[in-house]
Amino acid sequence: MTEVIQEYRRVMVAVDGSDSAERAFKKATRIAVRNHSDLVIAHVVDTRTYSMGMPALYTEGIVSESEVMTEQLEKYKQEAQAQGVSNVSVEIAKGHPRTLLAEELPKRHKVDLIIVGQTGLNAIERWMIGSVSEYILRTAPCDVLIVKNELENEE
Repeated sequence: MTEVIQEYRRVMVAVDGSDSAERAFKKATRIAVRNHSDLVIAHVVDTRTYSMGMPALYTEGIVSESEVMTEQLEKYKQEAQAQGVSNVSVEIAKGHPRTLLAEELPKRHKVDLIIVGQTGLNAIERWMIGSVSEYILRTAPCDVLIVKNELENEE
C-alpha cells in the first residue's frame, strides 16, 4: 500500500491578537518551515463590530484596529522569516471574518492549508451562531487545522 503524504505549498494562518491565534501562528510557522511553504498571515477587521456606532466612530474603529494589526502582522512576518520561512505575506481584510477567511482569502492566495486557533466564544454564543473556526472547517476549499486551546492540550 502506498502512503500519501500531503505537502502544503501555501499555508494561511488567521490571527486576531488572541492567545489562541498566537498558538496557531507558531504552529503555522513550524509547518511552513517543515514543508518549505509560503506563509500568508491574515487578519480580518470585522466591520460589523463597528457598524453599531456613528459613522465617525465606525471609521475610527476600523482605522485603529487596522493600524494595530499592521504592526502585529509585521512582527509575525519578521518572526516567521527568522524561523526560516522564506516567502511570507500579510493581509488585512475588512468585512465578515467567516466568508473572508473560509472562502475569499484562500482562493485569492491559492492556499492549500488554513490554520486557525480554537474559538474563544462562550458556549451559548457558539451554540447560537457557531464559531469562525467551525465555519472555516465546514466551508473552506482546502484542508483546515484548528489549534486547540492550551488547557485542552494539557489534558
